[in-house]
Amino acid sequence: MSLISRRTILAGTAALPIVTLSSMAAPAPGSYGMVRRHSIGLDALVDVAAPVEQIGWGYAWAEGPVWVKDGGYLLFSDPRSNVVYQWLPGSTPAPFLKPSGYDGEPNPGLREAGANGLTVDAGGALVMADSGSRAIAKVDLKTRKKTILADTFEGKRFNSPNDLCIAKSGAIYFTDPPFGLEGVENSPLKEQSFAGVYRLAPDGTLAVIDKELERPNGIALSPDESTLYVTNSYAGRPVLKAYALGPDGLSTSAATLFDFKSMMVPAAQGNPDGLKVDQDGNLFVAGPGGIVILSKEGRLHGLINVTGRAEANCAFGEDGSTLFIAATDIIAKIRLKTKAANW
Repeated sequence: MSLISRRTILAGTAALPIVTLSSMAAPAPGSYGMVRRHSIGLDALVDVAAPVEQIGWGYAWAEGPVWVKDGGYLLFSDPRSNVVYQWLPGSTPAPFLKPSGYDGEPNPGLREAGANGLTVDAGGALVMADSGSRAIAKVDLKTRKKTILADTFEGKRFNSPNDLCIAKSGAIYFTDPPFGLEGVENSPLKEQSFAGVYRLAPDGTLAVIDKELERPNGIALSPDESTLYVTNSYAGRPVLKAYALGPDGLSTSAATLFDFKSMMVPAAQGNPDGLKVDQDGNLFVAGPGGIVILSKEGRLHGLINVTGRAEANCAFGEDGSTLFIAATDIIAKIRLKTKAANW
């Protein structure tokens, strides 16, 4: 299966190279990346000499890492291969859910049939942006039983839910670009007229946070849950948006926190994608050139690059100070000086 960089899609009609797994060098064990400092603020977050360690390789498109505290292991998705993998420290990643998303006869209309973004709720269940099933779903990690939580808005199927996060209230915020559909915006399966950012309340009520982003992608909450962050993976407007949230969990205002356009040069692989927030509100955002590290005010601190790959997502794990990185065909990790929010 060929692996196409997200930027190929994001650039619209622009022709970009197709990268195949067979053409990518197998990563060597040990250090496999580098940290770059852009401001002195980086020094409190990660050591510039910290090694980037590769722990798994050979995926069509690694995505959605999440640490499962009850069990001490990492789960991550490969939506193009329709598999969720499990990594136990000291072992090799192995399939955990297969299929992870769509479970039916082959459907050529699905570009990414598997689960994409993953998180764990307060009860210990896996909650996923199920791109292939075009739904938000919950999986009991002991029985592997899946429950669909939502798959339509105003009577129309979602596009292909991509990423999600959960508030303390149990509300699920998620993005719904058409990346999982063959043909993307031009897919005959596409029913929604927009690519939405949604809030799914615990009682099942759906509300739209934003319907104006071209391709909403990664999503995360600030430590105090007063702000929702969303990346827009669109070459014409590659930004990180910040939404101020009211007591009802809905947006009261929105602003661009960071514009990635100047970073989107040919040598820098990747686009604004998945993100996570640390205990002090600093943001770790998969973006052009690596994991872009920003202050809560949007100041660029630095970047963690996984050699030769486009970073798609990241997650805190282990004791809350390890950052796991999904980068094209590999899963890597690096030790930080900071810690995950609300760990």
